[in-house]
Amino acid sequence: MRRRSSRPGSRWALRSGAAGRRSSCTARRQLRQELEGISEKMSTQTLRTLERDGLLVRTVYPKAPIRVEYELTPLGQTRRGPLKALTEWSVQHVEEVVEARRGRISAGCRCR
Repeated sequence: MRRRSSRPGSRWALRSGAAGRRSSCTARRQLRQELEGISEKMSTQTLRTLERDGLLVRTVYPKAPIRVEYELTPLGQTRRGPLKALTEWSVQHVEEVVEARRGRISAGCRCR
């Protein structure tokens, strides 16, 4: 049986990993600010998945108000290189992807 991380390349998992790399510990509120457009529910689901997969460590400080911080684990830090390469590729090829989409749409293809 082949096992894999659930949606390691999902939009929010990638963006959460990228946001988390900027400092050693990141407060949840700070992550949400950096990840514009993510809902509270999606934020919670993504962070729980990354924690379950061993990519993040969650620390709760029970003082009022409760503060939660996330930190990349050594395993999570190994994603930095591939994520950086994917980001660089995306920046280099964004125009080609946009043109390909336009061509398929104008040709009447249904992109799924």
